[in-house]
Amino acid sequence: MKLLFVGDVIGKPGRQALLRLLPGLVDKRRADYVVVNVENAAGGFGVTPEILQEIEELPIDCLTSGNHIWDKKEGLELLAPRNGARPLLRPANYPEGNPGTGVHVGETAAGIPVAVLNLEGQVFMKNVDSPFAVADRLLAGLPKDVKVVMVDFHAEATSEKQAIAYHLDGRVSAVFGTHTHVPTADERVLAGGTALVTDVGMTGPYDSIIGFRAEKVLQRFLLQTPVGFEVAKRDVRLAAALVDIDEATGKARSVERFLIKDEKA
Repeated sequence: MKLLFVGDVIGKPGRQALLRLLPGLVDKRRADYVVVNVENAAGGFGVTPEILQEIEELPIDCLTSGNHIWDKKEGLELLAPRNGARPLLRPANYPEGNPGTGVHVGETAAGIPVAVLNLEGQVFMKNVDSPFAVADRLLAGLPKDVKVVMVDFHAEATSEKQAIAYHLDGRVSAVFGTHTHVPTADERVLAGGTALVTDVGMTGPYDSIIGFRAEKVLQRFLLQTPVGFEVAKRDVRLAAALVDIDEATGKARSVERFLIKDEKA
């Protein structure tokens, strides 16, 4: 089976690219299960009910997020299970008492079980629980018939992303990094059969500094004073990774990375 993962969707440009490009990519690559990270979909920070409604008709099976999922108060209600709605995950290693969950077990149209885990890193991030220990616990709790497992690891440090992939090698099908918005050219399948892309990259405007207008970001670096960020608009691309998985074993056969320009942006 083939699992497609789309990296962090940034604001309106990213949403429009998703709407225009995702259906064709799913059809062309015959993806059986689709996961999209939407934590930056609302102006670069968080997600709202209106935005999820905007992408409701897209062929997406599960939504993931990261540290910015908490930025829109109205988005927190989306973390609760909703009848007939796609699951929206938040990182599983936040303390107990927070809304939502960081793991979902769904299935493909052919009935193949697929688990998605959402975790957040600790290096240069919040003081969350160990993603390594939480991953171990979540994997131990999965039904025995679930062989296909994808991890969205939302983290800053490339070393931490690679470390968790090696820690989980042979136990999950793929580890896809998110958060930095800068795609890494290191797609590979580890010795145990786990596919790795350290950071899939953002679905949004690349004529920018990590998706935001360069002059606004530069002002913060140069003056060291607060300034509001604005989502950029030019050179919009969809970033994704496709992993081909042996559904009988959960091992990855291959992984391919995409960075597709939105010509209509």
